[in-house]
Amino acid sequence: METWQLLLVALAVYWVGVSWARSRGLLPSFVHTSGPITTLHTRRGKQFLDWAASPKRLWRAWGNFGLGLATVVLVGVLFTLVLTAVTTLANPPEPSSITQPQNALVIPGVNDFLPLSVAPEIVTGLFVGMVVHEFGHGLMCRVEDIDVESMGLALLAVLPVGAFVEPERESQEAADRGSKARMFAAGVTNNFLVVVVTLALLFGPVAGAIAVADGGLVGDVYDGSAAAEDGISGGDRITHVAGEPVANNTEFEAALRDHEEASVSVTLAGGESVTVDRRLHVVANATNSPLAIEDGDTVTAVNGTSVATETGLYEAVADREIATFELADGSTTTGPAGALLTVAPDAPAAEAGMPAEEDAVVVSVAGERVTTRETLSDVLDARDPGDTVEVAAYVDGSRETYTVELGEQRDGSSYLGVVISPGVSGIATSDFGASLYPAETFQALVSGDISGSAYLNALFGGDSGPVTGFLQAIVGALYLPFIGLIDPTLAFNFPGFAGTNAAFYDVTGVLGVLPDWVTFVGANLLLWTGWVNLNLGLFNCIPAFPLDGGHLLRSGVEAVTSRLPSDNREALTRAVTTSIGLLMLASLLLMLFGPELLS
Repeated sequence: METWQLLLVALAVYWVGVSWARSRGLLPSFVHTSGPITTLHTRRGKQFLDWAASPKRLWRAWGNFGLGLATVVLVGVLFTLVLTAVTTLANPPEPSSITQPQNALVIPGVNDFLPLSVAPEIVTGLFVGMVVHEFGHGLMCRVEDIDVESMGLALLAVLPVGAFVEPERESQEAADRGSKARMFAAGVTNNFLVVVVTLALLFGPVAGAIAVADGGLVGDVYDGSAAAEDGISGGDRITHVAGEPVANNTEFEAALRDHEEASVSVTLAGGESVTVDRRLHVVANATNSPLAIEDGDTVTAVNGTSVATETGLYEAVADREIATFELADGSTTTGPAGALLTVAPDAPAAEAGMPAEEDAVVVSVAGERVTTRETLSDVLDARDPGDTVEVAAYVDGSRETYTVELGEQRDGSSYLGVVISPGVSGIATSDFGASLYPAETFQALVSGDISGSAYLNALFGGDSGPVTGFLQAIVGALYLPFIGLIDPTLAFNFPGFAGTNAAFYDVTGVLGVLPDWVTFVGANLLLWTGWVNLNLGLFNCIPAFPLDGGHLLRSGVEAVTSRLPSDNREALTRAVTTSIGLLMLASLLLMLFGPELLS
């Protein structure tokens, strides 16, 4: 059985057992149950809340700040969910793993992006988030003279997942609108404070003490590739190629390109030497490629010339716009060899006459031969915005020439206005067979530098000051567990320093006196505590009951309706809050199930 199925079975067994005990009156009075959730209630701790709430003026100032912050986030969440729902209805996205319903649950092993290897850190972050959230409510209750009925722990079966504070109903109803609003906003305010503290520690001293280890970092190997068959596996670190040391992924790839022979000897970090017999393994193929080549195929010859390396492939197509590829199974396929792209509407290429939203294989730009996405990018990078270039491309099998005036991107570079597939005509190959792990990019991201991710750069763009940059880095941390899905150039997600990727990092500086695993666990705790608290804060700001955002929405609507010349303000308030709540529910359902149902 899958891990998530075992968890569901265990929860069901626990639920049945607790229900039986409750029906027999065997549970103590301080134990309450609701499905798989068990709550332990106590009246102890009230004196501590009274003591902590004593500087009321200070806490009210904090409460007012939190109320303003929560209101801004609430409005942002409202518009984001509605916009996402409208976009989903108008242009349903293709279903992907990130939109699967189980991935809305913060449960390691059930959520595809929350691995069991960091389950302790995730659970700790969830526990911290729930405790500080409910403590904020309880503290502000006493600041605003709202009595507390009880407090305690919430358990998922036997696993502590948070805490709660239960205000006394009559006392809460007697409080004024501002007092209740500050009380409801206090929980998410504390969550956002935890986000700032934990991620500031992570971005600063902790990540600063973690360096990327030397060598070519093998994140994974392709099934059936040369590396896989010769014993290379994910987590290996290659320190030498053909006897020459390599310091990083870039040097590793350069060393492979410079080595002309098909067989190449590599040395692993442990000192073991492995000889890899390279061959051109197809690792990705665009569905719109003009070449009939599939994932897992092996290219053996191009235009009658045997090829075993990517360098050999590029040399074989350098002077032939139309190329014939021979595969290991003896089949052949012929088509244009260049950069496969799709033209964006209203972009420079489309304005020059290239068919918008259609496919083309560009074979030359300004007279320079183009064979891959990289060579096309190099040619464009050498031109300035406003330059006019001749673009030769095959469209529907016919060779066409277009005169294009290059546009200007936000960073000042030139652009053609196309989406380019990797490889030759959309066929990406690897002669070694390893997918390299972008450890330097992830180290930069957990240090607060988002420049390594093409997606995050496009999302934010431009320079920013220290405060804006820190907020952008926080948003970047939100994407880390599934960043490989939204930024395919990275190819991997980042759940923290865990699993095979821990071998790609070293601890230096003051923290170097500690065992590496201690620093990695500390970094993971900071990352996941910040990540969970950010999600808790955002989720609780959704303007729908019973979430804090629903209560804040009601307070805001009441403030407006109280000034209206109406005899039934309560019904009007209920109508507005119910309508917005239903809109939020519909938006969430569309976000979770829309791609699957509408695509």
